[in-house]
Amino acid sequence: MDYATLPTPPTCVADFCLNPIGTPTASIANEVAAVQRLMKASGLSYRMHSAGTTVEGPWESVTRLIGQAHTLVHRNGVVRIQTDVRIGTRTDKEEHFAEKVSKVESILTEQVHDAGGGDEAEEDTVKLQRPV
Repeated sequence: MDYATLPTPPTCVADFCLNPIGTPTASIANEVAAVQRLMKASGLSYRMHSAGTTVEGPWESVTRLIGQAHTLVHRNGVVRIQTDVRIGTRTDKEEHFAEKVSKVESILTEQVHDAGGGDEAEEDTVKLQRPV
């Protein structure tokens, strides 16, 4: 196999959290705002959330945009950045991140409706286990 010609997936959904290190204060709101302006200018579909940003589009465009976010924050005076990135791809169908959220919200709405308006609906619980 010629790995040099192996293509990247055509599209992806990436969730990333860019963490500037060594800023003068604990707040990184200015850096986040700068990255969000970059996201808007990119023309890609994106959504900011409390722990990062989800962006979708062509693989090359998405990964380039995350790299540009690094360059932008560096140019604003931050000398070190750590970023957590999670990228998902599918080959069986095209699905957008907004559709995935809507699907879960629809399921939750149906469960409340089926339970008679929510008063008697069972709550799903998750028990967190502490390591021994």
